[in-house]
Amino acid sequence: MTIPRRKSHNNLNMLYFSITPLGHKDLAQNQQYGDISADGDSLEQLRLTRLAPSRRAHKPKRGGGGENRRVEVIKCKAAVAWEARKPLSIEEIEVAPPKAHEVRIKIIATAVCHTDAYTLSGADPEGSFPVILGHEGAGIVESVGEGVTKLKAGDTVIPLYIPQCGECKFCLNPKTNLCQKIRVTQGKGLMPDGTSRFTCKGKTILHYMGTSTFSEYTVVADISVAKIDPLAPLDKVCLLGCGISTGYGAAVNTAKVEPGSTCAVFGLGGVGLAVIMGCKVAGASRIIGVDINKDKFTRAKEFGASDFWGSRYSQHNALTSVICLQRAALEACHKGWGVSVVVGVAASGEEVATRPFQLVTGRTWKGTAFGGWKSVESVPKLVSEYMSKKIKVDEFVTHNLPFDQINEAFELMHAGKSIRTVVKL
Repeated sequence: MTIPRRKSHNNLNMLYFSITPLGHKDLAQNQQYGDISADGDSLEQLRLTRLAPSRRAHKPKRGGGGENRRVEVIKCKAAVAWEARKPLSIEEIEVAPPKAHEVRIKIIATAVCHTDAYTLSGADPEGSFPVILGHEGAGIVESVGEGVTKLKAGDTVIPLYIPQCGECKFCLNPKTNLCQKIRVTQGKGLMPDGTSRFTCKGKTILHYMGTSTFSEYTVVADISVAKIDPLAPLDKVCLLGCGISTGYGAAVNTAKVEPGSTCAVFGLGGVGLAVIMGCKVAGASRIIGVDINKDKFTRAKEFGASDFWGSRYSQHNALTSVICLQRAALEACHKGWGVSVVVGVAASGEEVATRPFQLVTGRTWKGTAFGGWKSVESVPKLVSEYMSKKIKVDEFVTHNLPFDQINEAFELMHAGKSIRTVVKL
């Protein structure tokens, strides 16, 4: 079924979501690897073995009270992006100890997101190389720097690309989650002091989104870490570091979907499915999934979609399609109270326009980052919602791969065969 002409769009009485980019091929299942959880003996094993690769040597971990015990450089594997439009290269890197208000984390599992691919494509205006990508990860704190009081070695955590310092005017305002404490340095691929903790072959390697989860060890600011339930399976809850939280929050926080609403979601990838889940949890009575691939509706129904429309926009002109979809989503909203939430973005420098009449007549155009969640305080709650089965997470994982096959995860994503591929480190 194709999208109705614009004159019939007003049958929708709530909102449209614009999620990009769109996938285009069949989804596949791959249950090659088992769950990783940090409970009982397995947590002890993670602390004793996963935190001790044979290539490193370090002295006891520094405590939150600033004890004078040394923490040494760790040598480990990382997937390095040496330049744009080239496959990632598995390299041995050096990870320096955490400095003041920093945390060094052993990454146990990480997912691959379209944002990683966007930067790797060279289109990201903040994309610099060489860099260690990755921002959907989970792991165990290995050591902490001076002044860190809320985290300690052995804590189960999720690194966050949006921090929460609790002090800046953005953190103090309940209307936003866009903490700006370390925004400038993070955008340059550096730690808050303006330097990097990564080196490889004598070269400085940049950080990515303040997280760099495509590495066995990473260093992040302490305001960019959420401490979570140690019983949570890390190869599942890593997805709460970006995609699921973003889509789910777009519905419940940004759009504020109300019971009985009619919603439409453009793009049925991982984020789009999370939006559908959020609409369902919020009580929407009709949820329409829109995508160029009709085969995605089966999975969308599992998350709560009630209808499917086949988009007329083509994957062969993806940039134009993204811009057109964002406008179409707004113009499809109901006059007087319809809300359109932009979740995905087009390339840097591109613009989206609409007729002022669409806004004058009561439609609202909004955007969201990380679903509007104040990260440090909200992610542990999202993990709890998953553990209590209020929200889905397992169902987003279609593939599991070992670290040395991380490039295959990108291939699966580009082919539209995966929702999320989790890489085990």
